[in-house]
Amino acid sequence: MAADDAGRGERAAGGAGRAAGGAGRAAGGAGRAAGGAGRAAGVAGDAERATDEALKALAEPRRRAILRLVASDELAAGEIAAAFEVTRTAVSQHLTVLRNAGLLTERREGTRRLYRARPEGLAGLRRFLDDMWASSLEEARRLVEAEEGITDDEDHASRAG
Repeated sequence: MAADDAGRGERAAGGAGRAAGGAGRAAGGAGRAAGGAGRAAGVAGDAERATDEALKALAEPRRRAILRLVASDELAAGEIAAAFEVTRTAVSQHLTVLRNAGLLTERREGTRRLYRARPEGLAGLRRFLDDMWASSLEEARRLVEAEEGITDDEDHASRAG
């Protein structure tokens, strides 16, 4: 929007905006650059929201069990419900939470609803856990090296030799 406002201001001023050395265009360019950063932050925010939704969905043990059931086979809602000692309504609610979190796909075949796990739905969660694991391993390495008195220079020399 800032770019649009800057552009309108430049047009309204006629030649004055252009004579000012293109300041309106420069501001517009900055607005577009900030907008690009905003979109990147939005994408990161979307990924974080998706990870949060996946974590919330998987916090319930029955949902994790449902996800395991449909990990390799597409199953009808009734088949999934038969695997649990809860009402079909309860299973349906769990399926809805998993689907809304992007962890399941639903396909209709006549009156049946068929469910299958969506591996890409877990991709953001996997990246989150991989990053946490990698940073934890790095921190453990630093702690062990500090305890052993190993410096980066010694470590590189021992690997080279």
